[in-house]
Amino acid sequence: MENPFKNFLKKTDRSVLGVDIGTSAIKIVQLRKKKEVAVLETYGELALGPYAGLSVGQATNLPPDKLAEAITDVLRESNTSTMNAGISIPFRSSLVTLMELPPVASKKLDEMIPIEARKYIPVPISEVTLDWWVIPKEDSATDFVEDDAESEERKSKTDVLVVSIHNEVLNAYTDIVKKAALNASFFEIEMFSATRSLIDQEPSPVMIFDMGASSTKIYILDHGIIRNSHIINKGSQEITLSISKGMNLPIARAEQVKRSFGGGSLKPEEEKNISEMVSLTLDFIFSEASGVLLSYQKKYQKTISKVVLTGGGVALSGFVELAKANFQTEVVLGEPFTKVEAPAFLQDVLKATGLEFAVAVGIALRKLQEID
Repeated sequence: MENPFKNFLKKTDRSVLGVDIGTSAIKIVQLRKKKEVAVLETYGELALGPYAGLSVGQATNLPPDKLAEAITDVLRESNTSTMNAGISIPFRSSLVTLMELPPVASKKLDEMIPIEARKYIPVPISEVTLDWWVIPKEDSATDFVEDDAESEERKSKTDVLVVSIHNEVLNAYTDIVKKAALNASFFEIEMFSATRSLIDQEPSPVMIFDMGASSTKIYILDHGIIRNSHIINKGSQEITLSISKGMNLPIARAEQVKRSFGGGSLKPEEEKNISEMVSLTLDFIFSEASGVLLSYQKKYQKTISKVVLTGGGVALSGFVELAKANFQTEVVLGEPFTKVEAPAFLQDVLKATGLEFAVAVGIALRKLQEID
């Protein structure tokens, strides 16, 4: 893979990597800090299917040594120049809970949260690593509730976002980092990375719709704070498998057909058949996502002002129009690369590929914050 930035920028020790380890591909982004500006140096993507003896686009469950091998390969092919990195952890490997607790001092909260968290975590608390953030009252999404008494009761409580990750997951990722010889200073759940690159401090509630190969993630933010999250166990791979079965095609060919859908290269009858197959999967996903959206709006009496689409699965022809029809609100494609400085000649390319790099960009942006 030719590095388009090879002669454009000088590499320095102020460079960092954002590494997004997905189920079907690894994405990396290298940024450099230049006068408080994030400058894009290089980026790359590598399909994981072949490392598991599968086709490109298929979801995998690779062991640490194979993932480390794939990371090494994508770093080499992307001509990266640093090993200083942050690593994403899949949303499915974590448990995120919004807890309402009585108002207490910070020290007391530190004692209370691990005890309260046991109600939500299905394994012994000693087997997980916990982290949490108190949501400031001014950012609370509970300002407008139908029942005044309920509103007052909510206002008197402390909202805490609690995240738990099983220690076995952290140990596996630590092993990957070691085998890939990365200098990783943190792991971050992918939803925090994606929101960092896609969303600014917007006053109205926003929903992120992230469709990957094996699953679709839904995040709802209010005042920039994640208030709700949900995972749908269907993604773009379901469409590929439907095409493969319905048209009696190998998986690799079905993936190619899916990507060319709506591009005018297929026969009208083929387009019609594929459209029906696509609808079977998307109808289910949109129904689930709409349920999350409506439930949030009902609970907090607030309207979702915008839906931001991201992930490789939303690159299908006509996806934005389908999303608008289902969500009945403003729908936009995410553009994470707008938060970094890049050569003008790459703007169109970055706009097209950005859908798949939201997490990697978000990780790299956080890593840059470590540089003085």
